[in-house]
Amino acid sequence: MRCPPTPRSPPADAVARRRYLVAYDIRHPTRLRQVFKAMKGYGEHLQYSVFLCDLDGVEKPAMLLHLGSIISHGEDSVAIVDLGEAREWGSLCFEFMGTHRPLPGGSSLVV
Repeated sequence: MRCPPTPRSPPADAVARRRYLVAYDIRHPTRLRQVFKAMKGYGEHLQYSVFLCDLDGVEKPAMLLHLGSIISHGEDSVAIVDLGEAREWGSLCFEFMGTHRPLPGGSSLVV
């Protein structure tokens, strides 16, 4: 839940949101379900164990802290790829083969 703007808060469109591709390999089924459930709160589910997340400077650390509390750091892996500003890139850096879900904020190229 976002805080309401205050006189000191920057306008919502002034807060830079960055687009991240998050992919994970979780070894235990219980942790896998927990990570999936957590990630649904941060982004769009693209494929099995892959999410696309548009996050600001508060949301990304919150996501990292949340995931870090779930995974086994000696067994599991989470990859976070910064794709740049969400507004700027939209879905320009994605290509798909076969079926796919529409990406938030733009169109995509199907190869």
